[in-house]
Amino acid sequence: MDPHGGHYLNKDAVLSPLGAARMCQLLLGCTIMALVSHGAGYSASYGTFCMFVWCFCFAVTLVVFTLDITRLHNCMPISWDNFTVAFAMLATLMYITASVVYPVYFLQVEWPDEEWEVQIYRIAVTVCSSICCFPYGVEVFLTQAKPGAVVGYMATVSGLLKVVQAFVACIIFGALANDSEYNNYIATQYCVVVYSLCFSITVIVIVLTVSGRTSALRFPFDRFVVVYTFFAMILYLSTALIWPIFSFDKKYGTTTRPEDCPRGECPWDSKLVVAVFTSVNLILYFVDLLYSQRIRFISSSAA
Repeated sequence: MDPHGGHYLNKDAVLSPLGAARMCQLLLGCTIMALVSHGAGYSASYGTFCMFVWCFCFAVTLVVFTLDITRLHNCMPISWDNFTVAFAMLATLMYITASVVYPVYFLQVEWPDEEWEVQIYRIAVTVCSSICCFPYGVEVFLTQAKPGAVVGYMATVSGLLKVVQAFVACIIFGALANDSEYNNYIATQYCVVVYSLCFSITVIVIVLTVSGRTSALRFPFDRFVVVYTFFAMILYLSTALIWPIFSFDKKYGTTTRPEDCPRGECPWDSKLVVAVFTSVNLILYFVDLLYSQRIRFISSSAA
């Protein structure tokens, strides 16, 4: 008991729906790492990425759960609510990606009799990884902004979209690095500059919010976010037009996938991934802009 009559440990961190979701995350994360280490295995860059996702999410979740139950997060110089909802959103996206990547590269439709046990382990890993997406999604649902509630920016739809935009940009960077031949034309290099610029500013917005430093800025943070989102949407609109032209138009590239392209190392595949996720981020920034404008309208009306 503390001097004011309260408990040192936070029972709600365990007994609440949020606590239950985090314990499920830890249980499933531990199970996945045990299965991979014991029999499923991993290799190459794709397997390393999946293992990193599972270990990283488990480690951060364990830290979050420990700090929450001991109330030590009050001693940290960050906005705790903004940090936890941003991480839960990121972990959901990372688990979804790993749950798709791992079976694509490690599960086989047919396998030799001597490998059946390994494949069973890999099926179990895929199932557990897919299930673990839901506890993280539940945490996002439980901690996101509710009507009439006063919450941090990252708990709003706009804040959550910032995490998704940054994650999608990381997928684009991964495809660019995988022999996408973006150096062939100045136009495609311009697209890379746009991706890098928007990703950097989005990360800065997230870091400032999580660190609780937005109030120290000399300009209105909410207005800056809206203006930035508008320009980011315009820039992504330009890349959504330029990248496909210089990647798939027969004057600059090939309209169909070459038959001799190896799986996972084909520039055409990388270009297609960049084109698809460029359109995805364009839609995300557009939705973000609409929601940000709605927030400003409500706030100014309330004022």
